[in-house]
Amino acid sequence: MGDYRRIADRIADDIASGRLKPGQRLPPQRAFARRRGIASSTAGRVYGELVRRGLVVGEVGRGTYVRAAPDGPPGRALAEPGPADAPVNLELNYPSAPGQPELLAPVLAPLLRPDVLAEALLPTAATGTESAREAAATLLATPGWRPAPDRLLFTGNARQAIAAVLASLVRPGGRVGVEQLTYPLVKEIAARLGITLVPLAGDAAGLLPEAVAAAHRTAPLSALYMQPTLHNPTSLTTSRARLLQLARLVHDLNLPVVEDRIWSFLYEPGDPLAAHAPALTHVVDGLSKRVAPGLTVGFLVVPPHRVGAVAGAVRSGGWSAGRFALEAAVRWAGEGTVARLVAAKRADAARRQKILAEELAGFAVRSDPRAYFAWWELPAPWRADTFTGAAAAHGIAVTPGPAFAVAPGHTPDAVRLGLASAPEPDLRRALRTLAHVAARRAGDRTGP
Repeated sequence: MGDYRRIADRIADDIASGRLKPGQRLPPQRAFARRRGIASSTAGRVYGELVRRGLVVGEVGRGTYVRAAPDGPPGRALAEPGPADAPVNLELNYPSAPGQPELLAPVLAPLLRPDVLAEALLPTAATGTESAREAAATLLATPGWRPAPDRLLFTGNARQAIAAVLASLVRPGGRVGVEQLTYPLVKEIAARLGITLVPLAGDAAGLLPEAVAAAHRTAPLSALYMQPTLHNPTSLTTSRARLLQLARLVHDLNLPVVEDRIWSFLYEPGDPLAAHAPALTHVVDGLSKRVAPGLTVGFLVVPPHRVGAVAGAVRSGGWSAGRFALEAAVRWAGEGTVARLVAAKRADAARRQKILAEELAGFAVRSDPRAYFAWWELPAPWRADTFTGAAAAHGIAVTPGPAFAVAPGHTPDAVRLGLASAPEPDLRRALRTLAHVAARRAGDRTGP
């Protein structure tokens, strides 16, 4: 077990020292194994470890490339970049509104009183506290839907909420329908739980009901996972008419749904699928995007008869929310801090979308003017892996399209651009650089 990590350490040292440059392609795994005198399975573990550390990007069969160096000492692989050449990470996508720390700090101050802090550091159950359930119900409400507080559960973050719901719904070997492009961490969660993901076709209005029905006829689905509002990575929002069609279908099939609404705060309030299929829909949301990733809470709204089962999955997985974070969330929501942050982030996303439209004009970019990300269908003959490597050679990290693809062999030649994390001047510079890279002839693609 330790041998592959030692080999990965040596490759990491080569990247940090600059012996392996950003954008440089690593040898195929079989060639790497022969060269090192190791088993192919060990080579696979080495490459997997390098991916896990964020040092390379790519996928088996299409090539593996050294990523843009992160901040800090490993950044010397970029030959001590100056401010104009500093790495820009468009994989990360955590929005931060101007003045955010100043908004958050005063609300946290009362929690630091010894008597309040003692209470806030106690453990809490998946059901949280009464004040937390009331605050979350108000925060998640839309014009035609307000979840009953007794249907609220809490986890450490939204990813844990997804894991808890799927663990409670699907046995190992079960099938879960998902959009053809889906949140990469859902793929990881499914692999850990032994769940098979079934890609389902959609169109401009959202997931196709007939695709869900056909997959269910082939072999029963245990659940359906979907992102109907500002779908990641395409930014598509399912139309109300399509939501109603899907609600009728899941009712007819008695098919449970996991509705991921983590980006819905950026959208003008629209009722979720849960408003139309409350007995089957499990809503997932959280504070990582609304507030900040470092002190977050995951929200779950579950059907009444499912509260006990999902709470049990939260307990067994060790996914309960921290009491301190829960208390902070209650205060931020109750004092209007979350609402102010949401307004600021909506304005921030609109500014960044304008930069995107200006710098990538003429390219096939799919996005919503309210979203913090965009789906760039690359011009021929670019492939997602080679473009990701070329971007890395310029100190820019993007997410290759295959990271979102569910079906092997259907890997789109596209990249997802996260617009939220980079400062606006860096975002503009990075997008302008990527536009120049994309416009180059195929014969000029390999160098920076």
